[in-house]
Amino acid sequence: MLAATADSAVQQGVQIQLADPALATRSPGEEFAWSVRTAGPDQDHTVPFRAHLPAVFPLFATRPRYAVRHLLKTASVADAPVTFVHEPPAAELAAAGTSYQATPEGAFAPRLEEAELTDLTVRVPLPDGLLDQPALLASFVDYRVLVRLSVVENETLLHGSADKAISGLLNLPEIRRGTLGEDVYASITEAAAEVEETGGSCDGIVVHPFTYWELVRAGVLGQLGAAGITVSRTRMIPRGQVLLGDFRAAVTLLVPGVASLALRRGAGPGGSDAIEATSRIGLAVHLPQHFLLLTRD
Repeated sequence: MLAATADSAVQQGVQIQLADPALATRSPGEEFAWSVRTAGPDQDHTVPFRAHLPAVFPLFATRPRYAVRHLLKTASVADAPVTFVHEPPAAELAAAGTSYQATPEGAFAPRLEEAELTDLTVRVPLPDGLLDQPALLASFVDYRVLVRLSVVENETLLHGSADKAISGLLNLPEIRRGTLGEDVYASITEAAAEVEETGGSCDGIVVHPFTYWELVRAGVLGQLGAAGITVSRTRMIPRGQVLLGDFRAAVTLLVPGVASLALRRGAGPGGSDAIEATSRIGLAVHLPQHFLLLTRD
């Protein structure tokens, strides 16, 4: 549970934050290109947004390539630490019995914790002359800069942030662990059932693209979808690992709607200009034991 409410639009299963009225008529790239034209020459320039920039990468709305964020429920929050309920197991987890008292969740120990917010940031060099072509600049921001920010978000959600505000799903102290065998599909289906021993429902998997396409080759991706499991593929997880979990129950992505696109004069390689994209997030971890990480020996 979380002291915040969700506030998002949904397009083809993708949660997109649209709190900034300007984004109803212009994309982030168009808004940035328009604003930069009013800036003084050779001056840094920052354009703020009340949005979650990784979520508005245009191609997310038209193709089934799911980022880690797409597995999570999202809550709009104030730009401040967020109080939430954390329910770790009170003791060593054991197999569930056939009565509530014999289930692991019968002994969970809920307590209040506080999630800090942190900034996702990526800096991308701008080719010479791009600032003089607003339409091309807008497209570069929307299709190249925002996708890089999404990669940074995948990295942060899995491995954590440098300031430790987010510890990373792969690093949760209470995460359960297993072995990824040669038969990947058998390992995944067995692990999905193991996820549900804690009372959750395995609704998501994060895999490396090599594992994803192995599942495609084996013809099992559709079967996972039919079972209600969304598969996210990202290079930010090692090839020999698979993360399964009840993502929507276990964690909440916190989005305060604080973001910006900034022109940084001379901040790129060789003194070139650069664009810096920033978007603020947090992560409330309610049930870390709802995750299971498989690793190949």
